Amino acid sequence: MKPIFIIFSLLLTTLNLLQSQENPWEGASADFTHGKLKVSENKRFLIFEDGTPFYYLGDTGWELFHRLNKDETEKYLENRRSKGFTVIQAVALAELDGLNTPNAEGNRPLIDNDPLKPNEEYFAHVDWVIRKAKEKGIFIGLLPTWGDKIDKQFGKGPEIFNVENGYKYGQWIGKRYKDFPNIIWINGGDRDGGGKNQPVWEALGEGIKSVDKNHLMTFHPWGEHSSSEWFQNSKWLDFNMCQTGHSQRSYSIYKRIIVRDYNLEPVKPCFDGEPRYEDHPVDWKPEQMGWFDEADVRQAMYWNLFSGGAGHTYGCHPIWQMLAPGRTPAGFARHNWYDVLDLPGAFDLIHARRLMESHPFLTRIPDQSLIVPSYYPETDYVVATRGDGYAFVYFPTGWPAEIRLDKLGAGTLNAYWFNPRNGESKLFETVSGTAIRRFTPPSKGRGNDWILVLDDASKNFKLNK
Repeated sequence: MKPIFIIFSLLLTTLNLLQSQENPWEGASADFTHGKLKVSENKRFLIFEDGTPFYYLGDTGWELFHRLNKDETEKYLENRRSKGFTVIQAVALAELDGLNTPNAEGNRPLIDNDPLKPNEEYFAHVDWVIRKAKEKGIFIGLLPTWGDKIDKQFGKGPEIFNVENGYKYGQWIGKRYKDFPNIIWINGGDRDGGGKNQPVWEALGEGIKSVDKNHLMTFHPWGEHSSSEWFQNSKWLDFNMCQTGHSQRSYSIYKRIIVRDYNLEPVKPCFDGEPRYEDHPVDWKPEQMGWFDEADVRQAMYWNLFSGGAGHTYGCHPIWQMLAPGRTPAGFARHNWYDVLDLPGAFDLIHARRLMESHPFLTRIPDQSLIVPSYYPETDYVVATRGDGYAFVYFPTGWPAEIRLDKLGAGTLNAYWFNPRNGESKLFETVSGTAIRRFTPPSKGRGNDWILVLDDASKNFKLNK
């Protein structure tokens, strides 16, 4: 059986390589000549200084600074650039014994684990990685520390931060990176933001913002929570990030978090910064529940985006931890990071980016009123979003839906089926914009998700047809 398995693995790798060459992103993933990032005037999106929309497409490369050498970093970043990623989320003081286990160059981040004694050699490598990402048009979503350094719980720790040194460390790291053009600050690190932790997180965020006026900041919470629960009114929090986590295959988590965040006051952009990871055991129970796959990746992404998300973050279980021979797997991880760079779900992200950027970006709102009320199981939930002259409706498993076409205010609509697995779209009908119409996707069942694209026929959208 072993030779057959090897042949199968080689064929799978070849297919993935062919797919990666199918339609890669050309050039830099984001264009820094548009200026700094800021929040849009309507407070719903991130944009560049000149008004150009910014699509946050992130990857959780949490252990990037800690575990990869320069050659490996180049390989990883180039792979993500070719897939259209615009942000890599990575941690300065990493989760997996990031204080006491040296990085790939043999350096620890702090002297005597003192936040006020950073090791210049370690942070010189962090500098190099951030500059390399800039060359590829990629932002670094920079976490100053993982949460276990403030609240150990299930982590390695040790706890080294308090209010005083958290503020000073924030000032130090903020000053170091304030002039790098490709930084987005992410406070937190998979932890509760409340209770005894809250003053420390506040101090860290305020410390950074006291010296860095150039970059936006959010907070990465623990599973099935959002930054809004603790920091909605904090001056340093520019947009909300939630973690829907690794336990659910249900739209209910998006109702509970994304829909809620979207409707909060004051209005702030929001999105899922850690959804179900590809190649992660469902609810950490691989034998009973199986593993999240590309269908899960797409569902999480489109449910997030169409429910009000301003962007989206992908994750792959072996990649966040940069698992390789000789390293202990975390959470039942079963592959090396470099062997899963080209999993199908990672390829599917670029199609969503191109779709979202093909239509007026800043006018898009979630709008379930497009859909005539009907029963949908939470695993099959149909979700709609619309903007100036268009609507997108996501059908995760092929259940039909009746759509109120008059909501778009167009006399005639072009109707397309967009295939989120390959980015192809097909015009199948031109319909009156005044009716209620039932639409049934071309196929049904798990993995047969489709997006109905409705375009005002009088407008010239650049959807790939």
